[in-house]
Amino acid sequence: MSFRILLADDHQIVREGIKSLLEQKGFSVVAEASEGHEAIRLAKELHPDAAVLDLGMPLVNGISAAREILRDSPKMKIILLTMHTDEHYVLDALQAGITGYVVKTEAGSDLVHALNDVLNGSTYLSSKVSRAIVQAYLEKRDIVPDPLTPRERQVLQLIAEGKTTKEVASLLGISAKTAEAHRTKIMNKLETHGTAGLVRYAIRRGLIQP
Repeated sequence: MSFRILLADDHQIVREGIKSLLEQKGFSVVAEASEGHEAIRLAKELHPDAAVLDLGMPLVNGISAAREILRDSPKMKIILLTMHTDEHYVLDALQAGITGYVVKTEAGSDLVHALNDVLNGSTYLSSKVSRAIVQAYLEKRDIVPDPLTPRERQVLQLIAEGKTTKEVASLLGISAKTAEAHRTKIMNKLETHGTAGLVRYAIRRGLIQP
């Protein structure tokens, strides 16, 4: 049986390379997405066995997309592709229900192993990520939790991408008043009063790429 895979990355050349790799190894890439909303829609429509999601996608990043997908399909396996090895990215991913975390610089050798592991019920972390988590534990560093809710993270990402309040409301299917209320709560939680501060936080948390 060939496992059915959804592939989401905003760079077409990256998708083509990953698709070729996976198909050579016997996987079936049933759909491709270039941004988070599209990935969520395709996952709901096609119910693949697993999804490979880039972290830094526009509109909805990989972690937020994973949360939405797993809300409807809790048994689906999700692997996150990213350049980031910092522990807070890894913990955010694991807390969202993602079971595979693959660093892009190691994707060629890691991704197939990751898919095989997660589809067999295990969790897979790239070696660079594993070292980061172990090092954080040994140094007993406190990992600052993200104070924002999943919806607030979605709003923050869109604001940081330059979307207006009306555009945020339209993309998320909420009223402009609700979108503005989310913005106010985000600013209060982050103790910032300008868009520049929101953008800096979004970059630190990997919601957008600098």
